[in-house]
Amino acid sequence: MKVTRMQVGLIGTNCYILEDEAAKKAAVIDPGDEAERILATLNELGSEVEYILLTHGHYDHTTGVPALYKALPGAKIYIHQADAYGAGSRLFPLAGEVDGLRNYGEGDTLPLGGLTIEVLHTPGHSPGSVTLKVGDVLFTGDTLFCGSMGRTDLAGGSYEQIMDSLKRLGSLEGNFHVCPGHDMLSDLERERKQNPFLREAMAGD
Repeated sequence: MKVTRMQVGLIGTNCYILEDEAAKKAAVIDPGDEAERILATLNELGSEVEYILLTHGHYDHTTGVPALYKALPGAKIYIHQADAYGAGSRLFPLAGEVDGLRNYGEGDTLPLGGLTIEVLHTPGHSPGSVTLKVGDVLFTGDTLFCGSMGRTDLAGGSYEQIMDSLKRLGSLEGNFHVCPGHDMLSDLERERKQNPFLREAMAGD
């Protein structure tokens, strides 16, 4: 398994390319912008893109999808139903922008070569926020950041829900690489020890 991180767009959203190198299969996670740059990187890597996967529906994670899909018509696009029409009134409504938009949710799995992508519904930042769990890696979107968490003051956000989602992530057995939607990479053990929001969530009833 190989993970390539690209920071795209004006606010530096983390876009990830997940690959099964042996099978030469790839998934693009959160192509927030700069579709041409993402495509150039995919061309260098040489893996076939099976999926475009979205952790939630905010514009800074989805803006690159239409152009990417036009260039990669065989790729299947997935988003949680709750965010498929935009995660709030001011945010980018993905449905209607691309044909064949698919939904995934809690407990769903997607095969990528020999890898299995597991979907955890982790609302709070938005109603349809998900975390994608692959082996020992968590793609947490805007739920869990290095030392922080996603904001909950946008339409559809909920502090109570994100606390529940953080507690769920923090309660996963073992350590995981944390690949968030913005800023630095981390690992779950570090976040359990140092992230005040995760610590608050874990201490709750």
